[in-house]
Amino acid sequence: MYYFVFGILYLFSLLPMWVLYRISDLGAFMMYAVFRYRRDVVFGNISQALPDKSEEERKAIAKKFYRNFTDNWIETIKLMSISKASMNKRVTGNFEVFHQLFATGKAVQVNLGHFFNWEMMTLHAGINQPYTFLTVYLPQSNKIMNRLILYIRGRWGNPLLSSNDMARAIIPWRKKQYLLALGADQRPVTPDNAYWLNFLNKPAGFVKGPEKFARGQNIPVVMMTTTKKKRGHYHFDYFLLCEDPKALPDGELIRQYVRHLEENIRLQPELYLWSHKRWKHPWKEEYAKLWVDEVEAPSDGMK
Repeated sequence: MYYFVFGILYLFSLLPMWVLYRISDLGAFMMYAVFRYRRDVVFGNISQALPDKSEEERKAIAKKFYRNFTDNWIETIKLMSISKASMNKRVTGNFEVFHQLFATGKAVQVNLGHFFNWEMMTLHAGINQPYTFLTVYLPQSNKIMNRLILYIRGRWGNPLLSSNDMARAIIPWRKKQYLLALGADQRPVTPDNAYWLNFLNKPAGFVKGPEKFARGQNIPVVMMTTTKKKRGHYHFDYFLLCEDPKALPDGELIRQYVRHLEENIRLQPELYLWSHKRWKHPWKEEYAKLWVDEVEAPSDGMK
């Protein structure tokens, strides 16, 4: 069954981009207007994050989000057959920071946010900087989907590490120069084991793993600003967030990460994954000991 699905999707990926984008337009309309896929979540998140926007502006952002959302998956299918030359025509990036860090002999960690198109970013970065790009993936319960993800993310040689077994999977790489990309805006499974701080005007918990790993290995941390120049054309501007994580107080690295994440969201809000329930865990006063923001922790009445 996998090879049948793979064959169909591979043939689909060979279609011209203008055809694929017409299909994406139809998909975005259906998700927004017909199936109303997570519309309450999307509009609620946008309203929470961008209170200065009018209702019409938020609606426009939401519509653009749905088109970017379907574009993201159409473009991901295109990655099954896209050439490196075609990728580099569509995606650009500032990789100077990686060349500078590579010359020091250090490994490096990149803290990512869920901006479109993160799949294109992964493949593009893997072939345009000197490090071995370690790609972390979340194993899927659907075996066909899982194999497809592994194929797409690893087709140009990026080693793949399961997020369910990171501690063991990273061992062979510890003494080598690698680039490890981690999604640092994941919602924590347990809110009482998280960093808490304000995120877009509301307390939110963030997973501790990315900061703990960077501090434990004492490797530089890089972030990026994601922008979309036009449909299917992205630019990723990488910059050094911290060269010596161990020198920072606990929680400072995630605080700096969140502040830039907010800046990038406000720059092009339609590129962020608004269908994700970022504030699913409500704030409780008992989390005050986990608060790492510069401002005081909110009272229990602030949800």
